Amino acid sequence: MAKAQCINLEVIQKSTPSYELVFTEDDVALDITGWTIYFTVKQNMNDTDANAVINKKITTHSDPTNGKTLITLTNTETNLTGNYYYAVDYKDDEGNEDTLYYGRIRFQKSTRSTRN
Repeated sequence: MAKAQCINLEVIQKSTPSYELVFTEDDVALDITGWTIYFTVKQNMNDTDANAVINKKITTHSDPTNGKTLITLTNTETNLTGNYYYAVDYKDDEGNEDTLYYGRIRFQKSTRSTRN
């Protein structure tokens, strides 16, 4: 796996974004069957995982034999405003663990107040 990348994200409040991750090694898809992907958002870096504002654990993948998984956030999870810290981590089927992405995530209030 490559070194963890620092990428800052912006999300519109109450939106439902999805992020597709594709795991490869030497341009060949990895079979991620049995892997766990974690998406964690915290107000403070020192907060425990139990106190994270978003704490997703993904064990069912969109196309595991081709290394694909989706991180999908609900409008309830994104009903936040302000700046937070996030990380995307994995644990593979052999027990190896690492961080893939980390950075700041900003939840921006929507320009439109209603969506009827």
